[in-house]
Amino acid sequence: MKLFKSMLLAAATSAIAVPALAQTEVVWWDFFVGGDGVRMKALIDRFNDEHPDITINGTTSEWGVPFYTKVRTAAAVGQGPDVMTYHLSRVPLALSEGILTPITDADLEAAGLSTDDFFDRAVDAASDEDGTLYAVPFDIHSIILYYNKSYLEGTDYLDEDGMLTGIESLEDLNAALQTAQDNGSKTPLAYQTGGPGGVWRVFYTLLSQQGGTLIEDGEVLPGDNFDKAVRAIEIMKSWGDNGYQPEQAEYEASVAMFTSGQSAFHLNGVWEVPTMTDMQEEGTLGFEWGAAQVPTLLDEEATWADSHAFAIPIQGNEEMSAEKREAVMTVIGWMERNAVSWAQAGHIPAYLPVAESDDFLQMEPNSSYSSLADTAAYGPRSTIAGVASPVYDAALNIIAPAIHGFLEPRQAAEQMQGELQSLLN
Repeated sequence: MKLFKSMLLAAATSAIAVPALAQTEVVWWDFFVGGDGVRMKALIDRFNDEHPDITINGTTSEWGVPFYTKVRTAAAVGQGPDVMTYHLSRVPLALSEGILTPITDADLEAAGLSTDDFFDRAVDAASDEDGTLYAVPFDIHSIILYYNKSYLEGTDYLDEDGMLTGIESLEDLNAALQTAQDNGSKTPLAYQTGGPGGVWRVFYTLLSQQGGTLIEDGEVLPGDNFDKAVRAIEIMKSWGDNGYQPEQAEYEASVAMFTSGQSAFHLNGVWEVPTMTDMQEEGTLGFEWGAAQVPTLLDEEATWADSHAFAIPIQGNEEMSAEKREAVMTVIGWMERNAVSWAQAGHIPAYLPVAESDDFLQMEPNSSYSSLADTAAYGPRSTIAGVASPVYDAALNIIAPAIHGFLEPRQAAEQMQGELQSLLN
């Protein structure tokens, strides 16, 4: 009996002597829903399973203005997250509001990262004009050209492997659209013509392919950029005049036009790749599809792009503890190294070791358009640009009416120039 009591006492003493593993909670905010939300939730769960000393406490908020308004308000009073997802196109506005903390070389080192590990254009978009980094890029997402192979069979627009070919200019694309129309496509080119996102992304791609810029040194469409904007709107309007694109199509409708087989081509973000893949696996798509980088239709290879990134907001008047910041950077580093799971949502990893890995290079159709990361055209570095910004409002309220014939392209460019300039003056 004495021996048994001694054993119990020893066991209790041993249990008291070994301290519980200290755990750091990282408060995380993101705006991911749908397929993106499912994938991010899975990544967070994996991280938590693998890190008994760090727990991510995640919250998802509404995408766009609601998310960024919430971040700005909460960060200012010290009630924001420890880390959050952020669009790089919104970084200039965030810097003007003073709500982001710099990501230092020491921070990156704690995460096992360096700026050399990322695509140059993403790093530039994540930095201020002096080169100070304020976010860590997670992906590059852009518009791509989806295509329905059934309308192109027997034409010069499919190679022997069934891949899109022969579109190397605007004239080539228009000829392909006419061919598809002749082959029975009701609306050969579907994209969101009645909403800000789709109109802006196509317009900015066409502007960028002319070497144009929307805002430069505080001026909207300076110099010959005005004429380039007019040309971009004229091109989009011509697609409507020829019956190639839909009138006032909302986002969901534009996707449905392609997935139902009405459209031969679809201009939309890489994030719709899972939609096509899932429908194909379920047997509900009804045709073979492919996806390619938006062809160089004008003078330069360029495509509208943005990035999801990780940023650390200010903590009101307080500073984050060194222990917490190290935990946050551990989270960011792990996410980057496991970004191939995120790429399944159609995105291109911004982290080069993953983007160049065999796992990603074997991922289709992602690898077929991944070269766009080197020519990605991020939005202008301005406080009025970026996701859910006045620039997007101008796309909806000015460019969209013009491509449907309610404004002349030159009138639209003048109105856009005047309204956006007034916000900068």
